[in-house]
Amino acid sequence: MNKKKVVKYSIYVVLTVGLIFCVAALFSQVRQMIIELTVRILHHKNPENFYKMWFKPMQTYAMGGIFLFVFLGYCLLTASGKTLVRELKNPLKEINWRSFIKPGLLMSGIYLLGIISIIRANFLYEDDIGRSIDGNRSWYSMSRYVSEFLSIFIHADLRLTDISPLPQILAILILAICSVLLVYILNDRKITTVALLASVPVGLSPYMLQCLSYKFDAPYMALSVLASIVPFLFLAHKKVFIFYSIVSLLVMCMTYQASSGIYLLITLVLCFSDWNRKLKTNREILLFLRRAAFSFCAAMLIFKIFLLIPYNVYVSTSMLPFSRMFSGTLVNFTNYVNIIYSDFGWIWKALIGIILCFFIAKLVYNSARNKMISFTFAIVLLFLLFILSNGVYLLLDRPLLKPRALYGFGVLLGVIGIGISFNFNKSAKITALALSWCFLVFALSYGNALSDQKRYANFRVGIILQDLSALYPDKDENKIFVQLKNSIGYTPVVKNIAKHNPIIYKLVFQMMIEEEPWSNYYYLEYFNYASFSTANLKMNNGKSGEPFIDYSTLNLPVVKKTYYHTIRSDGKRVLVELNEGIK
Repeated sequence: MNKKKVVKYSIYVVLTVGLIFCVAALFSQVRQMIIELTVRILHHKNPENFYKMWFKPMQTYAMGGIFLFVFLGYCLLTASGKTLVRELKNPLKEINWRSFIKPGLLMSGIYLLGIISIIRANFLYEDDIGRSIDGNRSWYSMSRYVSEFLSIFIHADLRLTDISPLPQILAILILAICSVLLVYILNDRKITTVALLASVPVGLSPYMLQCLSYKFDAPYMALSVLASIVPFLFLAHKKVFIFYSIVSLLVMCMTYQASSGIYLLITLVLCFSDWNRKLKTNREILLFLRRAAFSFCAAMLIFKIFLLIPYNVYVSTSMLPFSRMFSGTLVNFTNYVNIIYSDFGWIWKALIGIILCFFIAKLVYNSARNKMISFTFAIVLLFLLFILSNGVYLLLDRPLLKPRALYGFGVLLGVIGIGISFNFNKSAKITALALSWCFLVFALSYGNALSDQKRYANFRVGIILQDLSALYPDKDENKIFVQLKNSIGYTPVVKNIAKHNPIIYKLVFQMMIEEEPWSNYYYLEYFNYASFSTANLKMNNGKSGEPFIDYSTLNLPVVKKTYYHTIRSDGKRVLVELNEGIK
């Protein structure tokens, strides 16, 4: 038997076995058997939790496996499939990948410098607290299957452990590639140092900094940005562009959906650039726009119909009803504008305003069309780009408006900065670099603020737990339930930064704040006070399974009063009223 036949039959065997396994995994009894066997092999201490964590995701991965094996069979065993593989591989060979190495190293160094203080702070940021203690992923519940799957390899285990700063370093490497590819795509495949430096808002905007603060989520958030950019490397190949667009956009949806507007944003910039300079005919531009729109809509439909798991906790994945589509979108957009305006200091806003003026000036100056028409369309373009920077979130009934969901605006600033730093006057370049410098400096200040807030939070935790252990020394007899009221506030370092950059209040997690579930994890479980239980969290309707009771309405007697807090208790229920100190 010759070598080709051996390879062919081997492929048949692998594909058949894989398909049989994936089809079998669609049945609940088989999934249950697999999970039980895994629990035995791993000697898992909490099989019920493991079962909940993997029962539903396994069904989704089985469906994905079926599609993958069928697609591989088509590509490897049919003539048309082999032709498709060649068509997909050839464009990859046309790109000079080595030309990306030096720019990638430069941007990796800049981004590493930007988050070095965040890494040094070693701050458990919100969800990090729960993931560090419990080892659970829970990305599946938010339809982030790629994040769930890749985390197994990154953490080398089915359970999560804190391996920082590796995830954050991976994130900045990915963002460095994003910057390089954006410059390459937007600047006619020419990479310059000034354009790279002007792209810094892509990775170090205040909104992206919150993503980079997460020890576990950071690389997948960055990957969603990269997935939105990659398809534009293949613009010259129509079918290949559509294929990579759909696949990349699905990856984006299954990592972090806040990047949903980046693909459309880049599409619009490229279309306007070709139209403005008459590089392509109107028909060619419309055909490209149609291909991009088709790819985006196809990916969104596939995700919504087959992959999206409805989520309705602190945000909602539900679209606005048709009757409220216009008014609801207008409200979401207004909120988006107001949030950005209130978050940024006057220096940032002034620089952004100047950059936008330079961007319009460059479009008009380089235009091969009527200058007045170009000026009008440039303003319309900026308005549309601003809308698209928030992506599909504008169409949601209850969108996420936290900083980590708004980094599309940072990508927009990076795109505009790249635009004015290429073949334009020095003043525009200096302004773009000034904004990048501001964001770099802020990133360093933010990391140090996290470190200082952590120091203060640990101090407040220490004195609270000391008082609780003195009041209730017997952990076997004193089964108490604890609630927090108010918050510990911010340190003077944070308040000083907030004088010119108020967004710092949204970025720095206080660690101890009323109705914040991760606060309870932090000051009780993280400090090994497992005998004390968090009392009826409002978010999950009570950790103990009982209806939520607000202890502040019970008029509990005061058992301890200090400068920093007041403890009220009836012997079982404990209310800790936090004082912020001097404001």
